[in-house]
Formats: sequence, structure tokens, C-alpha cells
Amino acid sequence: MLVEAAALAAAEQEYPAPALYMVATPIGNLADVTLRALYVLSIVDAIACEDTRHSAGMLRHFGIARPLLAAHEHNEREAAAAILDRLSRGERIACVSDAGTPAVSDPGAAIAAAVAKAGYRVVPVPGASSALAALCIAGDAHARAFTFVGFLPPRGNERARALAGAIRSPGTQIFFEAPHRIASLSADLAQQVPSRTVTICRELTKQFETAATMPGSALPAWLAADANRTRGEFVVVLHGSIEEVTTDRVDEHDGLLAPLVAALPLKQAVALATEISGAPRNVLYARALALKGEGSSRDDPSP
Repeated sequence: MLVEAAALAAAEQEYPAPALYMVATPIGNLADVTLRALYVLSIVDAIACEDTRHSAGMLRHFGIARPLLAAHEHNEREAAAAILDRLSRGERIACVSDAGTPAVSDPGAAIAAAVAKAGYRVVPVPGASSALAALCIAGDAHARAFTFVGFLPPRGNERARALAGAIRSPGTQIFFEAPHRIASLSADLAQQVPSRTVTICRELTKQFETAATMPGSALPAWLAADANRTRGEFVVVLHGSIEEVTTDRVDEHDGLLAPLVAALPLKQAVALATEISGAPRNVLYARALALKGEGSSRDDPSP
């Protein structure tokens, strides 16, 4: 039996009680699971799940039967209270998300924080990670450091600001994206970083796993070439830049900044432009001063 093999491999380590175990689960292929994860899931008193129906299927596949607790983004506070009550009785509790590591763009962080604050052990049981899986196949020679961005805000100025902040960094950036927004992200990258290398991965470790590396400018055409390429869950790696990303033109934000400078006090115009564009405040302030000076010169009737 697989669980018995897991016990032989993992049982020598101490598994304290009471404690919360943050257990990584498969990101696609059920074989992603580690032997240690199976052992921990088999010995805990209960398992807190992002979706109990999803986790029940995985556990049933491995022959593990344990009480399941709902612990999703809408009830983390209540779930933490229930878990703390169980820990006070000396129990071991596992926390899992639907895929990958809990608390990484998934519920679990608030629970782990509450448990640690209460003085109980929080034990990591690492395993599959779609972010690291994508990074390791990207072939990013400039990935001396990387930033895990996760999911961008879904829409509007908040999304634009978050993306602008990410692409200004010379370091490698790792995004998660949903199928209904991947075309939008690809279009944004094609426009804003056309020459920077991007690796796009979909359905990692699943049957239709796909990965491709190309310049940002090529992303929209690559997606449009096959309707299947917009299906599934995505990890997008924006490769590191050799040189720090800077503003190419001093007038890049004039379309936004000029009318604000004309209508508002300078500091207020710059603050609003910074919030909307996500561009560095010092760059916008310098340009606003120049625009104000140009406006004064145009208004000056002297020869």
C-alpha cells in the first residue's frame, strides 16, 4: 500500500501534537504528491480543506479517510477558531488547498498566522509548486532573483498599476492567470515589454501541459493560433532583464499628465498620475515641472 510505503519513508521524523501542518498537494497530476504529505494526511486528526469535495476525491484515491473541515477564503476566521479549539485538545490538523501549497495565492495564511500567534507549531510539508515548476523550465539565465506576483487584480486601474510595478522591475516576475484573462495579460505584455522574454505555461503536470518561450510581442499571435492555448490555468514567467527597466521617453505619460497639470495644483496632479499609471513619482514630478514650464512659456506674450 502506498500509505504504508509513505510511513516507512517518513515516519522517522517527529510529528508533534498539537500542531498545524501546511501540506502541499498535487498541482495537476495526482503523482505530484509526496510520500511525506501522504503520511501526514494519514495521521492527523482532521484536514482543513479549501474545497472539501475536491480534497475528498484526492484522499479517497490514496485510501485516506479523515474528518474534513471547510477552510476557504470566505470563512478563514471561523475556520481558524475551529482549528484552535482542536489544537487546544492536543490534535494534529492538516491544512490543504485545492492544488499546490496552501497560503500561496490560496487560503491558509490567516489560519497559519492565528495558530502561530496562539503559540502552536506550524509545520511545513512542502511539495509541488506551479510557480517553481514554471521557473525551472523557463531557462531564465537572468533569474538571480524572482518575484512571485501571483494573480493580478482582475480589472481597472488597480490591475494596470500592479502590472506596471511588476514590469518595471529587472528581476524575474511570476504571474498566475485565469483562462478568461490570459489574452488581456498577453496583450499588455506585448505592448509594454515587447522585447523581453516570456515563458507561458498552461495545465502544468496535467495531460495537456504546454510551455512556450518567446518575446513578449509574440504572445497574442501564439495564443490566437490555437483555441486550446487559452484553456486551463496559466503560469507566466516574465524573464529577468539584463538592464534595469527605465522609461524610454520622457513624454511617455504626457497624455495622462498634461491635462492634470493644466487643471490641478502640481503636487495633486503628480499624485493622481502616480496612482493611475503606477509610474515612479519622481519621474512624473520631473516631467510635470517641465510641462508646467512649457505651458508658462506658451502663455508668456513677450517675444
